[in-house]
Amino acid sequence: MPKKVGVTKKISTQVVPVIGMTEAVRTELLSTMKKLGIVRSESYNKLGSINYWGLDWKKSYREVRTFRTPESLGLPSKLMEWAVSDVAKVITAQQAACTDAVVKKISKKFPGKDNEKKRKKLCQQVETLAFLESSLLHRLVRKEYQRGHSWVKNQIVYQQGGYKCKRLSRNTYQLELAGLTRRKRNKIVVKSNRKVKGQIRLIYTQLSRQFEIHFLVDHGIVETPSRGREVGIDKGYTEAFYDSEGQAHGKGLGQLATKKSDRICAKNRKRGKLWALHRKLEKIDPAKSARILENNLTRKAENRRYRQDQSELTKIIGAASKSLFNGEALKVFAEDLTKPIRNKRQSKAVSRKLNSWMKGVMRDSLQKWANWTGSVVTEVQPSYTSQVDSRNGTLLGRRTGENFTGWDGVVLQADHNAAKNILARGTDFEITRFMTRAEVQAVLLRRTARYLEDILGLDLLDAIAVDYLDSKHSKSKAFKQLLSGI
Repeated sequence: MPKKVGVTKKISTQVVPVIGMTEAVRTELLSTMKKLGIVRSESYNKLGSINYWGLDWKKSYREVRTFRTPESLGLPSKLMEWAVSDVAKVITAQQAACTDAVVKKISKKFPGKDNEKKRKKLCQQVETLAFLESSLLHRLVRKEYQRGHSWVKNQIVYQQGGYKCKRLSRNTYQLELAGLTRRKRNKIVVKSNRKVKGQIRLIYTQLSRQFEIHFLVDHGIVETPSRGREVGIDKGYTEAFYDSEGQAHGKGLGQLATKKSDRICAKNRKRGKLWALHRKLEKIDPAKSARILENNLTRKAENRRYRQDQSELTKIIGAASKSLFNGEALKVFAEDLTKPIRNKRQSKAVSRKLNSWMKGVMRDSLQKWANWTGSVVTEVQPSYTSQVDSRNGTLLGRRTGENFTGWDGVVLQADHNAAKNILARGTDFEITRFMTRAEVQAVLLRRTARYLEDILGLDLLDAIAVDYLDSKHSKSKAFKQLLSGI
């Protein structure tokens, strides 16, 4: 048994529906959300500027009070303070991400031990407004830090002192929320399998037109082994995950996603004809045009069906993640698919189906189950993972559909081959997560050239001539440099 060396907290966000409230409470909550939306927007515009770089979120309310008071909107001071603090925390996280990106660029621009002092000084300047004194740092921060704006006007944040929770029955609780009137609380009923506590977020979803309560749940701690089993996974469309051990998880995902996509496409085509008829009849027969708009072109039924489809897809992905971890603490290597695939020519039908591919839900589901089992998910650079032969780590071979055929004619299951490449890339010190696609291609072409020379006695041009290597690589800059001996 591996030795237990640490503990990990299992924390997840629980979403519970609001199942009861009076119309007066509903109206007041929606009004409060709109007012807090103004506060959020103004706070983001003010605190999101570089002048407030590194501001402690605990001091943010004091700054916002200089130009916006709660009395001007008829808001309680505490509700406004909690909203401002929530915005400030988001801005702090964005600044931390920017700092991290700038530090990486500094390390890349000034490598080696000779520049160690300079790197350290520049990294210290980035954390404060001192970076304004350096034209280089100022330019890098301006490029990385995209100042945002907030249009959020559908939520209210409550701290523990802003509400009371009372149990009504086994799975229902009553929350008394702080309202606009002093000493008067808004009562709502929620359906939950545990008591609501800590900071909560009341959200009104436009799609379902329902209220939800979001709060964090601490499930305790998990002991993490020093050496967990390492697994690489390929995120797919046909099935959710295919691991490096040859197991598919979440079968039927692609079939369901395609069915959903085709249904929406067919329905929208019919709606398009009705829209054209509605426009045509607006001047000729306004009464019929209005009937078509009211009875055939609303979104209520379609939104309900869309939520059902999304729920089914999410359910399959969740079951796939559960099956992958199976209650075991693993070290999982997965593709980083946060960046869009550029310069990829594909048909409208393929694009439409890929839009149904819930890669964001996959990522969140993996992280959720990793937290619950004490596992670690590490994302790797995804470029060419499906075009590399996992047996030798070269570009010799070709993928066609579900099969990958090596230069020697051996056929591998394509997703299994990709998962093995992802596992290998997790410990590849030459290919890092934030490398560009061209840089990854250059590394793989160098490895392919060495393999060809040592094993087969060929060069890259010979490999293309005998169809061992895809001719598309010959157009790259790295290929031309290798041929010229640079």
